[in-house]
Amino acid sequence: MSIYESIGGAGAVQAAVEDFYSRLLADPQLAPFFADVDLQHLKAHQRAFLTAALGGSQIYQGRDMAAAHEGLGISERDFDAVVAHLVATLTGLGVPDETIGQIGGLLTPLRSDIVTSPAEKMVP
Repeated sequence: MSIYESIGGAGAVQAAVEDFYSRLLADPQLAPFFADVDLQHLKAHQRAFLTAALGGSQIYQGRDMAAAHEGLGISERDFDAVVAHLVATLTGLGVPDETIGQIGGLLTPLRSDIVTSPAEKMVP
């Protein structure tokens, strides 16, 4: 059984995407990234991407991650905040920790395509 099927298929992905974007838009650090974005279009792409990434039958036909995030200036801190919101979303929907770990394993390699801002300097 695929991860997609084990989490509940299309209904679960739909619920996850809605909750995930609610969290992102409520986060003052991340909300500015979505100020001038067609959210319905973005959510549709996110559902297609997650469905394909998690083993569903839908084929993702959007831009690759590097092209989709080019010029956004996403930092490591931003990426980590998005991951934290995704984990909170999946946990809130009752996805088992092991499955969340598997999903993270699929998505973590995308970090290098998404993070485009130079590392932030730590102040001693």
